[in-house]
Amino acid sequence: MYPTLPSLGPPSRTAASLSLSVSLSIVQNLYFQHFPPPARISNLPQFSLLPFPSRPLSMLLSSAQLPFLPLRTPTPPFHSPKRCRLAAVCKNQVKHASSLELDRSLPGSGDSHAEKKAKGTRIKAGELSGRYDDGFGTKSMKDYFDMAKEIIKPDGGPPRWFCPVECGPSIKDAPLLFFLPGIDGTGMGLVLHQKSLGKIFEVWCLHIPVNDRTPFEGLVEFVERSVNSEHAMSTNTPIYIVGDSLGGCLALAVAARNPAVGIVLILVNPATSFARSRLQPLLPVLEALPSNLHITITYLLSLVMGDPVKMAMAGVSKELPLPQTLDELSKCLTSLLPILSDLADIIPRDTLLWKLKLLKSAAAYANSCLHAVEAEVLLLASGKDNLLPSGEEADRLWTSLKNCRVRYFKDNGHTLLLEDGINLLTIIKGACIYHHSGQHDYVTDYLPPTHSEYKKHIEQDYRWFLLATSPVMFSTLQDGRIVKGLAGIPDKGPVLFVGYHMLMALDVIPLFKAFWKEKNIIFHAMAHPLFFSEKFETSRREFCLLDFWNIFGALPITPSNMYRLFSRGSFVLLYPGGICEALHRKPEFVRMAARFGVTIVPFGVVGEDDVTKLVLDYNDQKNIPFIREWIEANSKEFTLRSDASGEVSEQKLYIPGVLPILPGRFYYLFGKPFETQGMDILKDRSKANAMYLQIQSEIENMLSYLKRKREEDPYRSILKRALHQAFWDSSAEVPTFEP
Repeated sequence: MYPTLPSLGPPSRTAASLSLSVSLSIVQNLYFQHFPPPARISNLPQFSLLPFPSRPLSMLLSSAQLPFLPLRTPTPPFHSPKRCRLAAVCKNQVKHASSLELDRSLPGSGDSHAEKKAKGTRIKAGELSGRYDDGFGTKSMKDYFDMAKEIIKPDGGPPRWFCPVECGPSIKDAPLLFFLPGIDGTGMGLVLHQKSLGKIFEVWCLHIPVNDRTPFEGLVEFVERSVNSEHAMSTNTPIYIVGDSLGGCLALAVAARNPAVGIVLILVNPATSFARSRLQPLLPVLEALPSNLHITITYLLSLVMGDPVKMAMAGVSKELPLPQTLDELSKCLTSLLPILSDLADIIPRDTLLWKLKLLKSAAAYANSCLHAVEAEVLLLASGKDNLLPSGEEADRLWTSLKNCRVRYFKDNGHTLLLEDGINLLTIIKGACIYHHSGQHDYVTDYLPPTHSEYKKHIEQDYRWFLLATSPVMFSTLQDGRIVKGLAGIPDKGPVLFVGYHMLMALDVIPLFKAFWKEKNIIFHAMAHPLFFSEKFETSRREFCLLDFWNIFGALPITPSNMYRLFSRGSFVLLYPGGICEALHRKPEFVRMAARFGVTIVPFGVVGEDDVTKLVLDYNDQKNIPFIREWIEANSKEFTLRSDASGEVSEQKLYIPGVLPILPGRFYYLFGKPFETQGMDILKDRSKANAMYLQIQSEIENMLSYLKRKREEDPYRSILKRALHQAFWDSSAEVPTFEP
């Protein structure tokens, strides 16, 4: 039994404060959230405020320095204008604090000082700096087991929410994210992602105590009450639900019962395919198995739930040399394998049998209401799931759900969120499902790449491409001198870069790295809307280059997107093909730039002919029947200027056929900036046309200059560059010609 707390009642009955003594020993930075109406809580009592046994709060928090606090028991939904958050002091401040206190104003008196201060320290999504530290990669599978072993201690209480302290403060107006766990029920499945998700979400995790026997319908009602309560407070903000395995069935059921609520589902290997699980033949064996052999079953179960090597790699730094990486992996595996047996404590025999029965009813319930799910769905499926046929289930759900997209991870196991290389924040951003209102907005909902994303997708994934091409950057100063580097690039926006791009836009990736490294600038590359359409969505789509563009700021080319980017002072990258498609006439981008005083920087890049060989152009492809039909269909569907004629209307969308060759080198030259501030271009189209022709001429001159000067580069050959890098260091800059 746990003590019954005095009811706080409606707002008119909550003026009195609770006052009892509190003893705190080791308390880390943590907090919890619950739903009392405005009240002032101080001097917490010697028992837990929420459903825990009547042991001292200090024991509850300090026994293992838990990084979380439980939130609340199921309560009827109510309408409160604010969430109540109780923040605990950190360890080195305990001796100076006699109580934990949350100041809240009475109804009608406005925000309290504490709330105003908290609001003032939050930043907006657009104010996040590029390569901000998202904390991803600082936790491992061992942290999951350490935290799970502490939270599973029986207390006789029902399911409850808790908010991980690792999440930290989120950005202003961050949407709420509910995490619904798998059969472990601990709610610790996001341990590798808490800090990164906590920056852009208010994260709540569901904890189902080890001895709780709430039926599936009861869990659905509990989550549903919380979702409806949050929706009542902010009807225009979406509510995200991440459902892992069993939690995926729970998430689908809640979404089906609440089609009017703006819910976004993220399903991770949902257990809707449990009827086809490999566990089915083992169920009679598990029921008859003596309790003293249960540890054997749970140990084997832990091995098939995920790839132990990928779990261990989650705790290994990716920046170590290969010998050290192998040594660290060996140590992590050695420490991980023994603690896998702790799963027997996390899921005891009776609990495992109950959860397997719960899975059966959950799968049946969720499958019966798939037709009623109106929510936006992102399904993450593993190709090596040894518990569930998740790949096949992805095929089925992709066709059964109305608004579903899939990301397939062919080399990962069932415990996808606990394995190395899986960053849930990156997946959400790549799939473009993060938004503050009804739909994703490529400008207002954009989140800059984090430090871990930069390391992963630029320095690791494209490391060999960057080494092979050894890009060289030149820029032009105001006095006309050409210098090596990007010193001639303005430091403050809005800036528009205009040039001709290579096949498949291979030149953009080196630009990302150079601008970040030297100027700390993130630019937005304008691309054809075809690449943002659902044409490329399949039931087995893996994380690909299209997701990469979404993460690093690419967006569909439209006049409205350009207008909003310029008004925000952004750096924008445009190519002539996209310009003539998106705007009435080619010089039109000059007039739009002049409206915001944009600085226009022309640039040229060469090296494409040293990297690829064109084998199938449009004239070749139109002679192949099925390819010609694909080109015609897409060209009609994605015509940006339906009222255009001539060159614009006749453009065809096709993917050129190329073959790689022994790579040469990329050379970039940025010309002298054109200032549009104060120029009378808006009213005089002839001046806009003259500036456009001047920019076009500058680009052609830069291309000619680079083609001529690269012949003077002693390291144009990849063999010479490889010898130089082998002698010095792979990260050493390779010399080139003098400008």
